[in-house]
Amino acid sequence: MENTTPGPRAGRKEWTALGVLMLPLLLVSMDISVLYFAIPYVSQDLEPGATQQLWILDMYGFVLAGLLITMGALGDRIGRRASVLAGAVVFGAASVAAAYAQTAEMLIVARALLGLGGAALMPSTLALIRNLFHDAKQRGRAVTLWTAVMTAGISLGPVVSGLLLEHFWWGSVFLINLPAMVLLLVLVPFLVPEFRSAQRGRFDLLSSVLSLGAVLLVVYGIKEWARHGYEPLPVLTIGVGLVLGFVFVRRQKHLAHPMIDLGLVGRRAFGGPVFANLLAMFATVGMAVFLTQYLQSVLGLSPFRAALWSLVPAVGAAVAAPAAAALAQRVDRAYVMGGGFSVSACGFLWMTQVRTDSALWFALVGAALYAGGLVAAMTLANELALGAAPPERAGSAAAVLESGQELGGALGMAVLGSIGAAVYSREMADALPAGMPHAEAVRETLGGATAVAARLPDETADAVLTAARDAFTHGMSFAAAGAAVVMAAAGVFSVARLRGAGRAEPPAEPADPRTASLPS
Repeated sequence: MENTTPGPRAGRKEWTALGVLMLPLLLVSMDISVLYFAIPYVSQDLEPGATQQLWILDMYGFVLAGLLITMGALGDRIGRRASVLAGAVVFGAASVAAAYAQTAEMLIVARALLGLGGAALMPSTLALIRNLFHDAKQRGRAVTLWTAVMTAGISLGPVVSGLLLEHFWWGSVFLINLPAMVLLLVLVPFLVPEFRSAQRGRFDLLSSVLSLGAVLLVVYGIKEWARHGYEPLPVLTIGVGLVLGFVFVRRQKHLAHPMIDLGLVGRRAFGGPVFANLLAMFATVGMAVFLTQYLQSVLGLSPFRAALWSLVPAVGAAVAAPAAAALAQRVDRAYVMGGGFSVSACGFLWMTQVRTDSALWFALVGAALYAGGLVAAMTLANELALGAAPPERAGSAAAVLESGQELGGALGMAVLGSIGAAVYSREMADALPAGMPHAEAVRETLGGATAVAARLPDETADAVLTAARDAFTHGMSFAAAGAAVVMAAAGVFSVARLRGAGRAEPPAEPADPRTASLPS
């Protein structure tokens, strides 16, 4: 049970520090989605292949997910304020590199460095909140705000991207990070005291390598398998990644200071919601890239108009979250979570009926349905997981939650994106005439087809664009069907696994008080 004994109340300085810490969190979460509307411009400028385009979108989430636990553990040792400042430097430098990338490969590397900087920022901001706010009620409000800002960043990313793309080139979506990072570097040393664990232990570099290798290899293998079908290399890659993951978990059992609290993860009241959140983010992020490209490249909306219309599903989420919280006061939250996932599955099934000539409202209704159901389920999953974690382990619990969410989003982009790309490529291969110039670029991505069509005679260009838009929309339908299946499974899992989870299990054993965070 959480200790609700009031502690010293935070004042203006602590709340100001919280506001400063929210800046990098907002931008780190925005960078997950900020490229959605910029992808057509990146495709025209850098001409990435289909696999490179997926890596441009995926790499940030892959590295962020793989390094969250590592950077959280490192922050405990070197100091959480130091970790935030170092993350701001890396994030700012990587933003400049991404903005001025001259090739797809350079952009992929820059996105990886952004993931590294983001991984240093995110867990340390949450850990610092725990240290700044000692009063339980104030800390609860601060953590709620932290969660709201992180979620808002994912929704605001496309809007900011669309607004910038109306007036500037695609690199501007990265340069907006710089003012916030500079402000962070100037203000944090004055507003935020340093904190590090009293008993830090030796940092385990091997565990860090194992966790990152496991995430990257498994996700890469899944992506390649989904796109090309069964081949020995993707299967081998997945196998090696799973072995690394197994070795990582085994190693945590024998370390005096493990990166993951396996006892907490093994409890169904915590591990179950983490897995449910992973599935929810799988569908959320995996389908977001399709919806934004559909609005912009199929329906022909300008980037900013498309970004604004893409906020409509947030209305469903805004209604669903408080409704689910209220219902969970009367009904076991497992059933409410299962209902949320079921609603989201219906929304994805609706999206399978979207066509190139569908009305705008038709696509937005389906998106609002699946977004509302997903947010309802995720809100309750977060509440259940954080309630299951004792306060002295809240930082470790938050790192695991964040890792699961980031991994789920990356997997969604990889798997659902690859399904859509495979359908698109197959249909375009059948639709294009023999001897078509730049046929490879047309067959790989809708952005490539649009770029090639701009250099073709009007009649040929219209035929290419019509075929490409039809193929993309069919690919989106198949991806939506896959998301619906996953959401139905998530609903069954929630009901079967999480019924009474918040009440049935005793609290976890308290952590060793010597590992509590103390100011330096």
